[in-house]
Amino acid sequence: MFRRPRGYHYLDFLSELHRCILFDWYLEIGCRTGASLAPVRGKAIAVDPRFRVRIDVIRQKPALHLFQTTSDDFFASGFLQANRIRPGVSFLDGMHLFEYLLRDFIGTETASDPEGVILMHDCVPIDSERTTRDLAAVRGAWTGDVWKLVPILRKWRPDLKMTMLDLRPTGMLCVTNLSPGNTVLRDNYDRIVAEYLDQTIESFGVTRFFGLFDFAPSVREVAEGFPMFRPIAIDPSDEEVPRPLGT
Repeated sequence: MFRRPRGYHYLDFLSELHRCILFDWYLEIGCRTGASLAPVRGKAIAVDPRFRVRIDVIRQKPALHLFQTTSDDFFASGFLQANRIRPGVSFLDGMHLFEYLLRDFIGTETASDPEGVILMHDCVPIDSERTTRDLAAVRGAWTGDVWKLVPILRKWRPDLKMTMLDLRPTGMLCVTNLSPGNTVLRDNYDRIVAEYLDQTIESFGVTRFFGLFDFAPSVREVAEGFPMFRPIAIDPSDEEVPRPLGT
């Protein structure tokens, strides 16, 4: 049986996160309209093969780099390494096919600060229809098969800490305890893809999938001042931190 997240909407959560906490570098894969990028206050990098930005995403950011290209080409460019940029928080919301998200995770973790947080959107499907690999077959929101990152990381990277926030509408997988030098996923990429490519949520088992995690309450994360993100926060001044949403 599918379980729907019941917490904050993910855009409200991200907006409040960036209002309360400042990060040195933020990376976003799959920017689209810029709604999730706009609230960021630190230096930021956004990657999308076809931007649809219609709002002010610059605001008070001291630096903003936009790459209108695929994430594969972005990581291959070596921009992050050449400029010694180690993202503290990354939001991955690109192509909703698991092999793409797996590559995005590999590239992001390799570049990240070890204390950082990688956020992956749409990893909790709300029904079988939206898990198809065929975007044209779905009306409305499409989660694709990125749900597969949950069992993949559980199996291949048990050293990672995985937290599934109950963010509406399709959850947010948060990964910490990063190890930028770990090559297990990269070394076994072809094997992993072959193992999961033909899996469906039905063949894997809906009950089995939802048994891999418990939802972490986003209300609690906000109320406690975003403890998951505090290790990577920077303190630009001694000003009082804004009060979290709902307090």
